[in-house]
Amino acid sequence: MDERGLPTWQITLPERVRRPSRDNGRDNVRDVSYAEAPSVITNELAVEIARLGVVRDSSEVGTLRRVTDLAARAVLGCAGATTVRWTLSRHGAAHNAVKPRMAAASHPDLAELIDVQLDRGEGPIFDAVSGRVPVSCEDTLSETRWPVHTAAMLRRGVRCFTTTVHETGDMFVTLSLYGVMPGALDPGQFAMAELLVAQGGAAVSNTREYDDAQRTAVQLRQAVAARAVVDQAKGILMHAMGCDADTAFAELRRISQTRHMKLTSIAQRIVARNELPDIP
Repeated sequence: MDERGLPTWQITLPERVRRPSRDNGRDNVRDVSYAEAPSVITNELAVEIARLGVVRDSSEVGTLRRVTDLAARAVLGCAGATTVRWTLSRHGAAHNAVKPRMAAASHPDLAELIDVQLDRGEGPIFDAVSGRVPVSCEDTLSETRWPVHTAAMLRRGVRCFTTTVHETGDMFVTLSLYGVMPGALDPGQFAMAELLVAQGGAAVSNTREYDDAQRTAVQLRQAVAARAVVDQAKGILMHAMGCDADTAFAELRRISQTRHMKLTSIAQRIVARNELPDIP
């Protein structure tokens, strides 16, 4: 809280914007709410949104955090945001159940709103992801669907919100936007939220696929290296024992089982010493 008793995530949000207008031929300036003001995307924001889809620019959690930060900056009326990544279970009793995997928030107070929903297994993020549709509230004072979560929002100064969901294969990403005034999040602004969650979802999906490919490449390199060591060890055994490759490999397996060590480890020792191990 600041000295005025406001949650810290609200401090940087002005309550009104000033728009010039003409009245009876004279220039005037009138106050307008965020819901009435147009969304303005600067070149810098446009570049940052585009870079969401660049693989290797960030981790999954880092990408989700960037989406929340961009939402708070790019969507007019949005004072803060949260994101959650979900996956669809394909196995067992939880078949087709959607499970939350990781989350990010633009502010600590809003991260607590995710925890409230995850602890209870209910709330707008669950409704959005289960129904595959956006969920909104124009004024939390009149909201009755989630009493516990609504009370938590009111304690943190949230007066309106909208949650958008994006689906990519067996993965879902929800993006929740929060405003500090009733009706601050005009439906006309939701297209920007949908763009951000789609870009963020694609980035997370690409990051996962890239990480999977990297792990596979590492495993293949390790397998090739292990095979090379085993082949060298077989060659040493064939020369020392005067046997063929199959017999040498069988001897490697016998030594591995006798010493209760991995075959690759035995092969590495034989290659390092360039001689037969002392095994009867």
